[in-house]
Amino acid sequence: MSILNQKFDTLHDTAPFSQIKNEDYLPAFDAAIEKTEAEIAAIISNPDTPTFENTVAAMAYSGMELDRISNIFFNLHSAETNDELDKIAQEVAPKLSKLANDITLNPQLFERIKKIYDQKDTLSLNAEQLTLLQKSYRDFVRNGALLNDEKKETLRQIDAELAVLKLKFGENVLAETNAYQLHITDEGDLAGLPEGTIEAAQGLAKAQDKAGWIFTLDYPSYIPFVTYADNRSLRREITIAAGRKAFQDNEYNNEENILKIVRLRFQRAQLLGYDTHAHFVLEERMAQHPSSVEAFLNDLLYKARPAAEQEFRDLSIFANELHGIEQLEKWDTAYYSEKLKQERFDLDDELLKPYFQLENVLDGVFTIAQKLYGLHFHEVQHIDKYHEEVRTFEVTDDSKRLIAIFYADFFPRKGKRNGAWMTSFKPQYRKDGQDERPHISIVCNFTRPTATKPSLLTFNEVSTLFHEFGHALHGMLADTVYPNLSGTSVFWDFVELPSQIMENWCYEKEALEIFAKHYQTGETLPMELIDKIKASASFMEGMATLRQLGFGLLDMGWHAQDPTSVNNIKSFENRCFTSTQLLPDVQENAMSPSFSHIFNGGYSSGYYSYKWAEVLDADAFAYFQEKGIFDRTVADKFKENILSKGGVEHPMTLYKRFRGKEPNVDALLKRAGLIK
Repeated sequence: MSILNQKFDTLHDTAPFSQIKNEDYLPAFDAAIEKTEAEIAAIISNPDTPTFENTVAAMAYSGMELDRISNIFFNLHSAETNDELDKIAQEVAPKLSKLANDITLNPQLFERIKKIYDQKDTLSLNAEQLTLLQKSYRDFVRNGALLNDEKKETLRQIDAELAVLKLKFGENVLAETNAYQLHITDEGDLAGLPEGTIEAAQGLAKAQDKAGWIFTLDYPSYIPFVTYADNRSLRREITIAAGRKAFQDNEYNNEENILKIVRLRFQRAQLLGYDTHAHFVLEERMAQHPSSVEAFLNDLLYKARPAAEQEFRDLSIFANELHGIEQLEKWDTAYYSEKLKQERFDLDDELLKPYFQLENVLDGVFTIAQKLYGLHFHEVQHIDKYHEEVRTFEVTDDSKRLIAIFYADFFPRKGKRNGAWMTSFKPQYRKDGQDERPHISIVCNFTRPTATKPSLLTFNEVSTLFHEFGHALHGMLADTVYPNLSGTSVFWDFVELPSQIMENWCYEKEALEIFAKHYQTGETLPMELIDKIKASASFMEGMATLRQLGFGLLDMGWHAQDPTSVNNIKSFENRCFTSTQLLPDVQENAMSPSFSHIFNGGYSSGYYSYKWAEVLDADAFAYFQEKGIFDRTVADKFKENILSKGGVEHPMTLYKRFRGKEPNVDALLKRAGLIK
C-alpha cells in the first residue's frame, strides 16, 4: 500500500512530502478511488430508512482519503511540477471525473437523498445541515441525476474530455511561459531598469552559463522590464511574447482546446436543461443570472469609462511630450504610467522597495492577523516540505490552541506556474468529537533575493501577499462541521471578499508603520511616502477597471451564449473587447489562449467576481474605517460571520449579519476615485 493511503505518521498529520515518490501516486489514487466506491456502496446498501446522518452526512465524510491525495498531488502539479507529474495528471483526471459521475449519476443514491430532501421542512435541521442537504441535492441534479441513461452516458463522456482538456490548456501555458527568454548582452539595453531587476537577470544568465542578462515571462522578471526598460523595441518584443503564449503555430497552441472546452461546456449545460454554461454556473453564485452579471459589468463600465478615457488622454499627451510618442501601444502603458506616477506623486516603486523586505512584510501581516483575530505564527522546521524554499508555521490562538498549519512558497522556479494563489492540503472539519484543523498554503512568484540584497517587494507584490493571506485566513479560521462547507468552499463571487479586504491594510498608516521599515537602516517608511501611497492608490484606476471589465465581458462572451459558431478566436475576442478597448489591437496577441482563470481555473462565468467582491470589500472596509482599522469588535464580527462560516449559509445572509445591510456599489466607486 502506498504511503499516501496510510494515516500519516507525522506531527499534526501533515503531508510527508519527502517520502512521497512520483510512482506512489497512481496506485494511491486507484486504491483511494476503490475505497471511496466502497464508502458510497455502504451508504446505498444501508437497510435503514434514509436519514440526514446515514446518507447526507455520511456522504460529506466519504472520499476523504482521495481528497487528501488529490490535494497533495494537484497542489504539487501547480507549484512543483515536472513531465512525470504532467503525465500522471493526464491519466488521473479522467478517473476522477468518472468517479464523480459514478456517484452523482447513481439512481439509488439520489433516491435516498431525494427522500430526505422532500421532507426537509419536517426534519428540524440547523442552518449548516440544511445547507448541506440542499447542496447535496442540487449537486446531483446539476450533475445529471434527473437524466435518462443515454444522456447520463453523454454527460460522462463530456466530463472526462473536459477534465483532460483543462489540464492540457494549463500545461501549454506553463510550457510557453518557460520557453521564452529575452537574452541581453549589450549593457546599454538595460537602461532604466532597477538595480535589483538587473542583478536578478544576471543571476538567471549565470545559472545557465551565459554571459549578460536573461529576462523571462515570469512576473518578477516581466513586470519590471515592461515598466522600466527605456528600450521601446525590447519592451515591444517581450510584451508580444507574453501576449502570444499558446497562440503560436506550435504544439502548445490552445486555440483548438478553447473551442472544444466552450462547446463541451455549452453542450453540457443544454443537456442539463440550462440555456448556457453561464446560466448553469451562476445558479450557484450570488449574482444568480447572466443578465445580472452583464448589468453589473455594464453599469461599472458606464461609470468608469469616462475616467478611463480621460486617463488615457492624459497618458497619451504625457508620452508625446516626453518622448514624442504619437500612438500609445500595449508595451507603453506600464512604462509611461510609472513615469507619470513618479512625476505626479514623486513616488517610485524602486524608492519604496527597500522598505518592503519580504520577511518584514510577512511579519507585518502576521502582526495584523494577531491584532485583528488573535492569531500567532511560529515558524517551525519539523514539518516536511515539498521544496527547500517553502516555509512552515504553526498557527495558534491566544490560548495556545492549534488553529492551522501554514505553508508559504514565495519565489518563481521552473516547475511552478505563474501568478499567486492560496490552496489547502487538508480542510477543517469536525468529526467524532474531534476538530480537525486545516493545512493551508500560499504560493507566490515574488522577487528573489540576490547576492547583495534580500527579497525586496514592489508595492504590488506587497498587496498580492496581503491578498493571498486574506484567502489563507478564510481557510485557517474555518469552523464548520462538514469539510465540503469549510473555509473557501463558498460561492465563487464571495470567495474574493476575505482576500480583497486584506489589501486595504497595505494603504493604512497604522498598518504600514508595523512592517514598512528600511532593510538597511530600520527606518520606518516616511509619512510623506505613506501619504503618497494613499494618494496614488486610485491612480489610473479607470484604465485598470476597464481592463478587468474587459476580461469579465470576454468570459461572459465565451460562456453566456451559444459558442458553436465561433471559429476564429482572435476576431471573437476583438468583438468582446469593443466597449473596453483603449489601445490599438496587436495582431499577434490573443488573451484567451493563456486565460487560465477561465479555461483551467475555477473562474469560467465567474471572472466578474473580482469586481463583485471589490464592491463587498470596499463596503466592508468602510465599516472598519468607521470604528478603527484594528477595532476588535468589528474584526470579531467579520471573523464570526464571514471568515469562520465557510459556506454554511447564503453569503448575502452572512454579509448582512456582519454589516447590518446589503453592500453599496458607491463605496467602491468612491474608493477608486471614479465618483466624488
